[in-house]
Amino acid sequence: MTFLESWVRVATALFAQALAGEPQLTEAEPGPLPDAALAFAAMVSGEEEGRFIVVLDPGILDVPLLGEGVNQRAAWGEVLRETVDAAAGDLLARGGIRCRVENFVQCTIQDEPTHSFALQGGERAWTIQVYDQMQSRAGQRLPEPPPQPAAAEPALPSSLTPGLALLLDVELEASLRFGSREMPLSEILELGPGDVVQLDRHVSDPVDLIVGDKIVARGEVVLINGNFGLRVTEVAEPRRRLESIRCLF
Repeated sequence: MTFLESWVRVATALFAQALAGEPQLTEAEPGPLPDAALAFAAMVSGEEEGRFIVVLDPGILDVPLLGEGVNQRAAWGEVLRETVDAAAGDLLARGGIRCRVENFVQCTIQDEPTHSFALQGGERAWTIQVYDQMQSRAGQRLPEPPPQPAAAEPALPSSLTPGLALLLDVELEASLRFGSREMPLSEILELGPGDVVQLDRHVSDPVDLIVGDKIVARGEVVLINGNFGLRVTEVAEPRRRLESIRCLF
């Protein structure tokens, strides 16, 4: 399994779910792109390392695929960053190959693309090209991250009572909160298929993991085996996490 294979899997699912009109990503014959093409390079390190460049047909910026009133250039940069981050997570989940995106920047292109795709939305299609300059470091495992000191963040509060310990195997429903928005009832009643509701959270902001009515963790959305997942970047203290069950019992 390669980084490119994971990226294609992630991008196919993400574009169909996140872009207006649910366009489909399919392989296409390579061809030239205008000089104004928008290119982004991901610098990847680990067991798969190198440069992975994604180039957009500039005509895609003329269509509000990422929402009305949105800076399409900036939004596309963020979406493409999400795809390479998620590809690294997919590569680990499916192939056990560890790598990470060290940097993601806009760049210029000079070489011929290695792969070309068509993003088809209705009667329109845009070209997306990839410059795959990744290499495998098979057998050169990344060092495991150092263990965190137990005293800094204990798995459970030391003051657990026997009664509370009995609840540790209870299954709780957790949900992800991407954002919210207050809307008049009149606008809600006017909603129809294809309408876009803009939330109060930027696409680069972390999402909340909610249990009960409490935020117990925050993180980044990733795709694993075609399903959404959460890569946790911060968690509440164990005692605060336990507070989330108060409204459930």
